[in-house]
Amino acid sequence: MARIAPLNIDWQPDRNCPTPLAEQIVDYVCRKVSDGSWPIGSRLPSQRALAESFGVNRSTIIAAVNELADYGIVEGSHGAGTRIASNTWSLMLPGAPDWADYVASGFFKANNDTIQAINRLEFDPRLTRLGTGELDPRLFPKAMWRTICADAAEHIDSLGYPPPAGLPELREAIAAHMRATGIDCTANQVLVTSGALQALQMISVSLLSAGSTVFAEAPSYIKSLQVFQSAGMTLSGIPMDADGLDVRALAAILDGGDVSDIGKTGGTGDSGKPGNANNADNVTAHNATHAISQTEAPIMPRLPRKSSGAQRVLYTIPTNHNPTGLTMPDARRRQLIDLCVQHRLPIIEDNAYRDLVFDGPAPAPLKSLDATGMVITLGSASKSLAPGLRIGWIVADEHVVQRLADVKMQMDYGASTLSQWVFARFLSSGMYGEYLASLNTELRRRRDAALDVLSGLFAGQAHWTTPSGGFYIWLTFERPMRMGRLFQRAAQRGILLNPGDIYDFEGDNSLRLSYSYTTPDEFAAAAATLAQVVAEVRE
Repeated sequence: MARIAPLNIDWQPDRNCPTPLAEQIVDYVCRKVSDGSWPIGSRLPSQRALAESFGVNRSTIIAAVNELADYGIVEGSHGAGTRIASNTWSLMLPGAPDWADYVASGFFKANNDTIQAINRLEFDPRLTRLGTGELDPRLFPKAMWRTICADAAEHIDSLGYPPPAGLPELREAIAAHMRATGIDCTANQVLVTSGALQALQMISVSLLSAGSTVFAEAPSYIKSLQVFQSAGMTLSGIPMDADGLDVRALAAILDGGDVSDIGKTGGTGDSGKPGNANNADNVTAHNATHAISQTEAPIMPRLPRKSSGAQRVLYTIPTNHNPTGLTMPDARRRQLIDLCVQHRLPIIEDNAYRDLVFDGPAPAPLKSLDATGMVITLGSASKSLAPGLRIGWIVADEHVVQRLADVKMQMDYGASTLSQWVFARFLSSGMYGEYLASLNTELRRRRDAALDVLSGLFAGQAHWTTPSGGFYIWLTFERPMRMGRLFQRAAQRGILLNPGDIYDFEGDNSLRLSYSYTTPDEFAAAAATLAQVVAEVRE
């Protein structure tokens, strides 16, 4: 193992600056760790030596080191001194703003017209939702629900405010569920949120600075939201291939290169459009690194944001990707982790669909490969059980969880106590596992039927992905399609579509199709109508 060089301290705090000396020292240490000068494992000099180097008294050093330890940036062990423990998410904790400042600023950006139309039309019972990201309500486990609700009536005496990080019973149950997937965590590393979307909101306003860059797959679910953009951040798309996010393309960007230099021969490590089981040879290379224009940044009051910490982060959906349905294999995941460790690029891993794998075992979560605390994992009950529960969760370093719990308290005083109790019982009783087994069997049946229908209706006109789980089939037309007109005409004929360009960084000639909300017969009828509308739009 390489020996870590002694730390070099060539700076002293400015006594004429209004910022307290201890806070200046904290900021200095964060900068040194963030830029890689002080790597993980580096041991700090003794408190006496630090006081001499910084020109301050030991009480100031003690205050600074204690604050750094509270954030998880350093840790001490008996007889081994104090060492650098984290160089990713923990660096973003110092000086994190209050959520209340953002609520007061009214900074949320509006969704685009198509997304607003989809959100409105999803509640119209006359339309068949052919692209929706929701389970068929008829698959809801009513018998299990009645059993658990009867249990709740017997055991719940009151519904007071829950602890901000979540009910202890649910945090324990989620931690056990995560350990079963390979993520080694405790309940103290779990934060319960009001859905996974709230988790993203808290991360965007609490850990990331305005002006940060958020890398994401192109296309990506996050592109259809305004969470990061509303917080003044820039989205940058990373191309995908048959194995998901193209790690070589991401490496080229992180190294200051151009994605166009990456080979486009297809397969693991090659740049291109999402893989296509129907006709993989027709997959075309896709450079989607175009970032959202700065002119789209929200106009809002300038709020105090921290100056230290990483300014880039990766958001990824490695399992049953939304919207393409692709799942990143184990080898690609290890390449991605190695690259992000090398560049100290923190990762937000969205695992909302991980429980819905029905072809073979699910690959290891990125968090299970994380040895440095650089991965924050998000989970949700919305896709697998019921969106109306509004239960999601974050698995992260305990210091990050503590900070986000404080933000959560400012937002809503905690997720619904009843919803938390119910989901805890689903998990701990074994009912959730039993339910998932039957649900995934049904989703596989619906997927296979949907693929058969598409083969009969669109062979030669389009190509598509074959998902190993989740909800989605990503269909791309071979010839240019006027997607706006297709969306409107389909809605007039009773079919609600999700055009691909609401998820992508440029026009993609694609549709996100879902087999989760309709029966095979309903999907077949809607797809037949869609084929007619496609022919009309092309005339």
